[in-house]
Amino acid sequence: MKFATMPDGSKDGRLHLVSRDLTRSAPAYAAQTMLAALEHWDAIEGELANQSNAVEAGEGAPFDMGAAMAPLPRAWQWIDASAYLSHATLMDAAFGFDKKEDPGFPLMYQGMSNQFYGPTEDVPMPSEDDGMDFEAEFGVITSEVPLGASLETANSHIRLIVQINDWSLRRLAPIEMKTGFGWIRAKPASSMAPVAVTPDELGASWRDNRVDLPLNVTWNDRKWGAASGYEMAFGFHELVAHAAYSRKLPAGTVIGGGTVSNPNYREVGSSCIAERRGIEMLDTGEAITPYMAFGDRVKMEVFDAQNGPVFGTLNQQIVKA
Repeated sequence: MKFATMPDGSKDGRLHLVSRDLTRSAPAYAAQTMLAALEHWDAIEGELANQSNAVEAGEGAPFDMGAAMAPLPRAWQWIDASAYLSHATLMDAAFGFDKKEDPGFPLMYQGMSNQFYGPTEDVPMPSEDDGMDFEAEFGVITSEVPLGASLETANSHIRLIVQINDWSLRRLAPIEMKTGFGWIRAKPASSMAPVAVTPDELGASWRDNRVDLPLNVTWNDRKWGAASGYEMAFGFHELVAHAAYSRKLPAGTVIGGGTVSNPNYREVGSSCIAERRGIEMLDTGEAITPYMAFGDRVKMEVFDAQNGPVFGTLNQQIVKA
């Protein structure tokens, strides 16, 4: 199944079922909002599936992707990981940090969850001096996960997969990191592509609890990267279980895998600017590429093995707050 949330004047919007080719949609009968669907998933999954089949057969109206909100406009929790080892290596180079010892478990932080920008919303930022950067990611959304969930249990509560832009202010990040406390100013609200999909929609491309597809990134009409989501050191089931070790995760928890990165980054490109600056540091000892400026635009999208759209397009411009 594929889902989108369309504006209806409320903060949470109206849940819609979307056809696989993202051309048609219809308001969901079984739940008004995405959060309501996640909270009652087991009871309404069959009804949602029946309506999804009806939309696929022609029910509904043309889907206006550009008008969509984030599939889950606000969530109980947004937890982001750093599950790509090549990204961690390049970030250490970009910021001049010593290489970290592998702790043997996922690195995660809890970010801002009360707002996710929609796929075409302008994104306001305070200052160009803050090092404005995009971060292309995959994420999952769960139903309620019990405290101490096993890997098998964690996997069974992954309901949806989403595509995320985890905006970062790079000049502020190392300052906050060195305090020993978490990020606040360096991490504004993130964005989501217009469509969330159930794992079965990816078919063989949902492999080992990872998205085995390239995440295509374009910055100001320049192709920036197409790294595969598969190269995670930990699968999403492991990230969910790690987060649920000592606490229950409510339905509507969003967990990101971190900036998508591959060891052959020179061939496939990067999913953020800071990683490219890290490559430059390794190659020349100096970061050359500047961060974003007001008016810059970034586009992110994923296509399946048949070149069909998966999550729709994230296409956003940075503006002065």
